[in-house]
Amino acid sequence: MGNESRLVKASIGDHVRRGLFGLGHALLDGLFPPVCLSCNRAVGTADGLCAACWGTLVPISSPLCPVLGIPFEADMGSGAISPQAIANPPHFDRARSAVAYTDLARGIVAKLKYGDRPELALFCARAMAGAGRELLREDAVLVPVPLHRRRQFSRRYNQSSELARALARIVNCGLDTNVIERHRPTKQQVGLNARQRERNVDGAFRLRPGAEGRLAGRRVVLIDDVLTTGATANAIAKLLKRKGIACVDVLTFARVVFDADMTV
Repeated sequence: MGNESRLVKASIGDHVRRGLFGLGHALLDGLFPPVCLSCNRAVGTADGLCAACWGTLVPISSPLCPVLGIPFEADMGSGAISPQAIANPPHFDRARSAVAYTDLARGIVAKLKYGDRPELALFCARAMAGAGRELLREDAVLVPVPLHRRRQFSRRYNQSSELARALARIVNCGLDTNVIERHRPTKQQVGLNARQRERNVDGAFRLRPGAEGRLAGRRVVLIDDVLTTGATANAIAKLLKRKGIACVDVLTFARVVFDADMTV
């Protein structure tokens, strides 16, 4: 009877805790009702978009370039890659992104990066988990693109690290936030064309002590918010490949379909 009594008490305790947890959520929803991540309209659940905003989101799905992840207008057949990948083969192996960089995606990314809204990483990571399914295997380790220490201090956090942490929890994947250091401060990439971006990040990154050994035999998946020309991902992939990392993929929340001289 003693054991049965303890089990009953434990069960009652669990019910009470769940009830209090639910009550707490209800009170918070009453005080701070969930709103759309984009337009702030009232929504049924937190960390989501209203129906109108959801309709303007542009997911990236097949058919797409197997190297750069750029969507094709029509199925080009097995093995077909984009003209951009042919003309300028990247140092990374594959890139995938969840959505196109529309005004809606730009607004979400801006809030995540500059608006002190790290909780938005969860919404982005959910979308990235689906888009990067083929990259996120058991041997993968997620590595966020780093900020320079001064820029991270001013923003309070690195949005790429927040995305990587949220994604690692969702897909139960390896995570290492101490692999790459941006040891040289760089200009903001916004407004620079492809060649300017490449020069801007050239030599800006290095491996942190011990990282090479931890990555041995692993597939690295670089995590960032937006893929534009790929200059940053290329610079890091080139460094990692030079250090013996065999496979480096890239996964972002959004990507720009760009012309070589487009500035974003």
